[in-house]
Order: sequence, then structure tokens, then C-alpha cells
Amino acid sequence: MFIKALIIGLISVFAMLDSRLLGRSNFERPLIVSTLVGVALGDITKGLMVGATLELMSMGLVNIGAAVATDMVLGSVIATAFAILSNTTAQAALTIALPIAVLGQLIGIVLRMVLSSLSHAAEHAIDNGKFKTALHYHIFWGTLLYSLMYFIPTFIAIYFGTGVVSDLVKQIPTWLTDGLTLASKILPAFGFALLMSTMLSKKTVIYLLLGFFITAYGGLSVTGVAIFAVILAFVLNEVLPKSHGNDNSGNTHEDDSGNSDDDLEEL
Repeated sequence: MFIKALIIGLISVFAMLDSRLLGRSNFERPLIVSTLVGVALGDITKGLMVGATLELMSMGLVNIGAAVATDMVLGSVIATAFAILSNTTAQAALTIALPIAVLGQLIGIVLRMVLSSLSHAAEHAIDNGKFKTALHYHIFWGTLLYSLMYFIPTFIAIYFGTGVVSDLVKQIPTWLTDGLTLASKILPAFGFALLMSTMLSKKTVIYLLLGFFITAYGGLSVTGVAIFAVILAFVLNEVLPKSHGNDNSGNTHEDDSGNSDDDLEEL
């Protein structure tokens, strides 16, 4: 169990560093990090199931200004490990993911307060010409504190077994568990709706309705609808513009033989 806890802890640190030090390769997304946990624990299928559910929930969660979203990295890692090690469903894992994500959000706020003091220390070091010290404040200490923030809770949750996590769940009142279960069914739709609100327009809403009715009445699977969408996107972006461009070139050739004053009037 020590090796598993160590590996899962390192996965959580790696996912956290994705957007903070390693660039953004989307390893911090719940779908990816949960799959990595599934690979480490030998159950990729359940890792994908939990990750896909949490991904729908987190689609509309973004950090805007000083508003910090719930920490889905910490929630996804521990919830996926809980689902695999205790052999529970993805829905049951959500009862763990939501409280831990909120807890991670609170810890993150406290950590940012600590890091703000390091920023002042780095500024003071720069004023004194101690550039290497300022670099250590920014690169080493900030990264170390963030890594510990993710590694320690994850390692403790995995190393001490799912029994600790299960006991924690049992201490949660029934009314709260029922509320979290209901929220787990609503939040994926809400997150997807938030994503759609930034993408939909008068020109694109017809494609949303087309996909909805194909899924509802066509009897196609998600894979079938995705294949149809790729083909439709290819036709709209590659085939139709080229044919339209050929028509325009023919019309231009005919117009060149006519009166040039008509071209100027059209412009």
C-alpha cells in the first residue's frame, strides 16, 4: 500500500505542476488524472468512468480573478482511488470528490496567502541584489509548498486505506449525502451548460439541436454521433468553402469580360 500511496501522491503532484511549472498539457483535467490513477491501480475502466463524470462537472469551473474554483485535481485523484480500492461506483466516489475538492480550495487559498509573503521576500531579495535567492523563492519554495499541499492529503488517504475514507463518509449525515448525490447528478449538466453558454450563438445553436435530436431519436451511441460530427465539420470547413471558392472564381472571370463600372458599383 505504501508504493501505491507514493505513486498516487506523485500523480497528484504531477497533475498540479502541469499548469504551474510544466506548461499546460491538460494532465490536470479530471478525465486525464483519473485515468492515470486507474492505470496506477490497475483499473483503467473505472478511472475513465469517474474521470468522465468529474470532467463534466468541472467544465464550467474556472478561476476568475481572485475567485478560486474548487480543486478538482485533489478531488479527482482521491475520489478515483477511493472508487477503485473500495470497489464502489462512480456515483459513490462523487460523495468523496465534492468535499475534498472544496477542502482543496480552502487549503489553496491559505497557501496563496503564504506565497504572497514569499513574493514580498523575493522583492526584498531583488532590491538587495540577491537574484538567486529571489529565484529560489519563486521556483523552489513555491513549487515545494504546492507539491506538499497535494502529496500529503493524497498519501494519507491512500496509505491509511479506504477504511479511513469510508469511516469519514459514514460520519457524513444522511441528508448531506443525499444532497451530494443529487448535486452529482445536477452538476454535470450545469457544468456542460456553463460551457455551452460560452460557445453557443445564433449560428451554432442549430448544430447543438441537430446533435441532440440525433442522439434522442436516432438511437446512435456517443461514438456514432462523434463520428457524424467530425464528418459534418469536415464538409462544412473543407468541402463547401472550396466549392464556393471555385464558383466565385468563375463568376470573377465572367465579370472581367464585362463592364468594369459594374464591378465598382458592386464594391
